[in-house]
Amino acid sequence: MRQNPSFAMTDVAELRRIIAANPWATLVGRDENGMTASHYAVLLDPERDDLTIVAHVGRPDDLVLGLGTQELMVVFQGPHGYISPGWYGDVAAVPTWNYVAVHLSGVPELLDGEENLRVLNHLVDHFEGRLADPRGMWTPPNDEAFVRRLEAGTVGFRLIPTRVTAKRKLSQNKPDEVIENVILELQGDGVYASPSLAAEMQRAHDARLAARADAR
Repeated sequence: MRQNPSFAMTDVAELRRIIAANPWATLVGRDENGMTASHYAVLLDPERDDLTIVAHVGRPDDLVLGLGTQELMVVFQGPHGYISPGWYGDVAAVPTWNYVAVHLSGVPELLDGEENLRVLNHLVDHFEGRLADPRGMWTPPNDEAFVRRLEAGTVGFRLIPTRVTAKRKLSQNKPDEVIENVILELQGDGVYASPSLAAEMQRAHDARLAARADAR
């Protein structure tokens, strides 16, 4: 992803927020036959407060991704959507796509069986915990033999990124009144309405207005 300085995201807290809110990630690696993209749930490492992530892949995805032997890229896609030039008012304009994305790259550390089990357990608890009647990985009828077979069919990893590219392209190069109108359109009931993108744009716009006020 080519970076534009005016669209760059660098605040670790904001990057962690995007990663946490969008755990379904794309893993991009390669083997001797070329590049492969796989899709898995990826979480922030609960024992750290940086951008370290933990996840697992099913065998043999570890081989086609070259897991643990070379650089892996993990892509998190935040809110995104179509922006019509008609939302800009009576000015020369073309369509665009607003989006937020975070790319983390590095050589992952492969986890041993017990640590992989902890990651798998954390993953299940993370998502099941939102349910009224959560079902944990060890909840019957799952037994230890079943869970151990599950772990053996996966490869867990931890990635401490050595390269981070994050981009927030949310019409911030437009005048305030244009940004505010785009937000209104996204909040509406039109064919390209996107409440999640509107909320992300509003968050970024409010932060810019606050920073501008503080600079006065």
